[in-house]
Amino acid sequence: MDILTSKENGILTIEFNRLEKKNAITAAMYQTMVDALKDAETDSAVRAILFAGKPQIFSAGNDLEDFMKNRPTGMDSPVFQFLHQISHASKPMVAAVAGAAVGIGTTLLMHCDLVYAADNARFSMPFTQLGLCPEAASSLILPQIAGYQRAAEKLLLGEAFTAEEAAAMGLVNKVLPAEELLAFAQAQAAKLVALPAASIRITKRLMKGDQTAVVEARMMQEIEHFSAMLKAPEAAEAFMAFFEKRRPDFSKFC
Repeated sequence: MDILTSKENGILTIEFNRLEKKNAITAAMYQTMVDALKDAETDSAVRAILFAGKPQIFSAGNDLEDFMKNRPTGMDSPVFQFLHQISHASKPMVAAVAGAAVGIGTTLLMHCDLVYAADNARFSMPFTQLGLCPEAASSLILPQIAGYQRAAEKLLLGEAFTAEEAAAMGLVNKVLPAEELLAFAQAQAAKLVALPAASIRITKRLMKGDQTAVVEARMMQEIEHFSAMLKAPEAAEAFMAFFEKRRPDFSKFC
C-alpha cells in the first residue's frame, strides 16, 4: 500500500509508503487519505491525526506522470477533496517531516496544528518552476506565518530551504535529530489524545475563527488559476523538461 493508515491509542496515523517513487502522491493515494480523514471526523475513538513519511523523505509532492494522466477536473477530484479535508479537520493534526517535503508535501503542513521536522528536512514549493501557482491556500497562509518577504522568496523562487529556516519562519515547531523525530511527534500526539477532546476541538475552532471561510475562498481562487495554468504552454514546457531531465526554457513566453 502506498499510503499506510492505522489507528492506535486514539491516533490515526497516515504514512506515505512509496519510497521507490520518493513518496510522490498519486490520485489513488489522495483518495485513500481522503477516506481516512473522513472516517476520522466521525470516529470518536480518533482524537488526533499524525502525518508521517520515511526517514529519507516525507513526500516529493504530486506524482507528475500520474497527475498528467489524471488531471483534476472538478471539486470531486481526490486532490481537491484532500485539500478540503485538511483545511476543515476539526481534530488536531500533527506532522513528522524528515527528508524532502516538496509542493503539497510542504503546503499541507500549513493546515497542521503541530509540525516537527528532522534536521535532514528540506522544504520547497516549486510551483512557479512548473509554470503553476500555489495551492492549499499557501498564498494566503504562508505570508501570515512567515511575513510577506519570506513567503515571497519561497513562493516566487520555489527554492528549497532547511528545517532550521522553516522553524525560524514559524512553519515548524521544533527541529530534532532524525532518529528522534517520529517518537517525539507520536508523544506530542499522545498528549493531545490525553486532553479533553471537546476542549481541543473548540480551542482549535476558536483559533481558526473566521479564517476557515477565508482559506476556502483563497483555495478556490488558487484552484481556478492552477487549473487554467495546467493547460498553458509554460506548464507544458516545464513538464516536458522534467520528463526529459533538462532545464526548462521559458524565454519564449511573455
